[in-house]
Amino acid sequence: MPFADILGHDRIIEVLKRSLRSGKTAHSYLFEGVSGCGRRKTALTLIQALFCKSSTDDACGVCPSCRKIDSGNHPDIHLLSPLPDKRDISIEQLREMQRELSLRPYEAPRKACIIDPAERLNANSANSLLKTLEEPPGNALIILLTENAEMLLSTVRSRCQLIRFAPLSLEHILLLLERSGVSQEAATLVAPMSGGSLQKALELDNESLVARRENVLAKMEKLSINQIATIFDAAEEFSGNRDATLELLDMLLSFFRDAVHLGAGSGEIVNRSVRPAIESIASRRSLPHNLRLLEQIYETRRAVQRNANPKLALDQLFMTMSEATA
Repeated sequence: MPFADILGHDRIIEVLKRSLRSGKTAHSYLFEGVSGCGRRKTALTLIQALFCKSSTDDACGVCPSCRKIDSGNHPDIHLLSPLPDKRDISIEQLREMQRELSLRPYEAPRKACIIDPAERLNANSANSLLKTLEEPPGNALIILLTENAEMLLSTVRSRCQLIRFAPLSLEHILLLLERSGVSQEAATLVAPMSGGSLQKALELDNESLVARRENVLAKMEKLSINQIATIFDAAEEFSGNRDATLELLDMLLSFFRDAVHLGAGSGEIVNRSVRPAIESIASRRSLPHNLRLLEQIYETRRAVQRNANPKLALDQLFMTMSEATA
């Protein structure tokens, strides 16, 4: 696929194309951003462009090399992820990848490897990777994908060129959903809850999402520091598992971003179908309070990503939200 097929990351694409034209691509990249925002597609297109014989700064999409990468069976690309029954990428997997990279390429001018998600490297495998990142065998290209670069060892981060991918805009999510065959009605509902991730938007069940969204808004309306039981009950209900907690936090981020926009005088919000509820959130607290809460929600999400206890994390967040109520 050519770079033109990647939406929402024009600045990043231009940086990568410049490096391709100059022949000065990095040997190790760290692509940071929410899953489903285009990191993996960009990584594969960068590799395609490096392997393509028909273009100097892009992938032609039609040559044998480009077609093999599109179909997922190019012999010189190696994908490293946790095994199906494991949480982490083991040192045995990493050593096998290092062995593969040390061999001569079959067809391409060099070998390439994508590690996804890189935060699943355990301490042993991450330390074993350091030498390979610093001096990849045979000029191999290594691209690490992560949602949060801070979850990686600093020694790993320092050996890679960090590129941060912003979440996809609402307009880009809507366009990509339309291209994927999602109806306009369903797309309008799930896009604001996607957190800028096409993958998440496609996975959302729009019927159950309506019920969850209404439940969350109702619970947020009732939170009060004077009724401490409502805080702990809400945290108990929404912390069933880590994925459910992250989904809740993404929903809250979407609500409070809109509330901040309204508080700052902007009428443009993404949760248009529940505007009265967003207006209530904005009016119950001052703009500085909502800005602080938005940052607190981000911090809570990062903590849960780093394996914080979901129930305790939500207890603290909901306490803070209750105390900030005007």
